[in-house]
Amino acid sequence: MLLALLIACDLTTAPSPGDATERMVEVPAGSTARGFGPELQKQGLIKDSWRWEWFLRTQTGGEQEGGKCLKAGRHRVSADMDAAALLTALCGATVPKDEPFTIVEGWRVREIDAALAAKGWVAAGAFTQAVTTDLTTYHATFSLPSDTLEGFLYPETYRVEPDQLKEPGGLHAFVQRLVDTFGERFGNEAAAAEKAGTLPRAFHDLVVMASMIEREEPDPKNRPLIAGILWKRIDAAWNLGVDATSRYTIEDWNDRAAFMVKLRDPKDPWNTRLRAGLPPTAIGNPGEVALHAAMNPEASEYWYYLHDASHGLHGGRTVGEHEANRRKYNVY
Repeated sequence: MLLALLIACDLTTAPSPGDATERMVEVPAGSTARGFGPELQKQGLIKDSWRWEWFLRTQTGGEQEGGKCLKAGRHRVSADMDAAALLTALCGATVPKDEPFTIVEGWRVREIDAALAAKGWVAAGAFTQAVTTDLTTYHATFSLPSDTLEGFLYPETYRVEPDQLKEPGGLHAFVQRLVDTFGERFGNEAAAAEKAGTLPRAFHDLVVMASMIEREEPDPKNRPLIAGILWKRIDAAWNLGVDATSRYTIEDWNDRAAFMVKLRDPKDPWNTRLRAGLPPTAIGNPGEVALHAAMNPEASEYWYYLHDASHGLHGGRTVGEHEANRRKYNVY
């Protein structure tokens, strides 16, 4: 009797009472609590297997009897748990096997596709296909394009369960999440303004403009100014002259040789130096700052702008001022 009392008291003491560091334990399918004892001991979560077995045999009952309730999957535990708390955790809800996946502001569909494929989560090209075919299967409070979701895939860090992406409908569900997040950060607000007749521009035009602003101006505080200059050019029927648009269809964004070819191609629909109006699609996926800058441009006296070697912005009111800025900052 005394031995039993001593053991019972010992079981109320965690193996490391001061260690509340969260750990992740993976319980294999088909495991029993008794059979899992050696692994728990190895990880320092119980003092030894025989005390754990004694606890399971004498101190558990009902649903937890003998540890039969153990659930396969990942569980959050810590070394300051006593035997009862540990068993409760191992019998509780499992932790999803999710991992972070970051879509960088300005990334094109091809960069998202490449990043997912590099992780081995989807086959190369699968994401591109999911956002360029049968787009009527996606839903939103705002109208979605019919040819590509470029521009509507909100850049953010998402928690993703890689295995789910490989299941039927898994990739579609992930794309819908990106569209939903776009709605939460911008689309729903803009759609409501459109319905009320207060949206300053066509919805899709705003997204296309925001994608250019994202690439054109690295400093968020300058983006409304860039938006104002570009919209002013559109309204005056000027060619936009945004070189970033000519990079859109190039596989490697920084391939200068390919860029120079595109820059001189009058047949390229994305060439805003030689063709009037907005490009046919967004040139990437803009973040919230760029989207709101497109909707709320800053009026100025400038028609031109350039960036110096330190990315500082310099506006010009006339061709003469712009050329003077080119010479001053050695930008050609």
